[in-house]
Formats: sequence, C-alpha cells, structure tokens
Amino acid sequence: MQTIIRDTQALLGMLESGDLNSEMTETVETVLKKLQELSNDQPKNTFKGEITLKLKFAVKNGMVDIDAEIPPPKLPKLPRKTSVYFLTYEGRLSTEHPQQRDMFGGPREIDHRRQQ
Repeated sequence: MQTIIRDTQALLGMLESGDLNSEMTETVETVLKKLQELSNDQPKNTFKGEITLKLKFAVKNGMVDIDAEIPPPKLPKLPRKTSVYFLTYEGRLSTEHPQQRDMFGGPREIDHRRQQ
C-alpha cells in the first residue's frame, strides 16, 4: 500500500527512520537547558540561541533523496573572567603588587583554626 506524505511534520518524523527527529529533540533540549542556566546566573539579561536544520533534496528519474544536517547550535558567547597580575621590575608576573610586597613584612600564613 502506498503512503502519501502530505505535510512536513510527517516527513520530518520519518526522515532517517525517526533518528533525525530524536536528534533534533535532544538538540532543542540541550540549547534550552544551557539558556536556562545562563538566565539563572544573570536573570536581568536575555539569552538567545539558534538551531538550524538543513535539508538537501536531489531528484532523479522520479526518486527523491533527502539528506539532513543539524549543524552545531549557536549559543551566546560569554566573556571569560579576567585574571589580574602585576609585573615585577624584572618583567615577570606576580600575584602581589611589587611595591607593596614588603609593606607588611610579606605574606602571612593563614590560620585555619580561626573562627569567622
């Protein structure tokens, strides 16, 4: 019996024996989870993502080949945290300001027994 595909929803569900639909569902869930994490961390900002589905069609002698591709989703690129160091007189990196090193007799050991 011949099956006529009348709408794209049915077609998308059938492509790659349903594997394309499963992968697209996973991709949507992954993007939404990531956007939710970003939004939870910075609730005053709006975060956007983008998912693309590419379908390539080839027709020869009445037969149609459909190749699908889901490129990696686009997510907002967040700036990385800045690390601050100081230059010593010799041109090396230091975690302490070179002019303040001897200000208090150097770094002190942390007393872990002290209550806060």
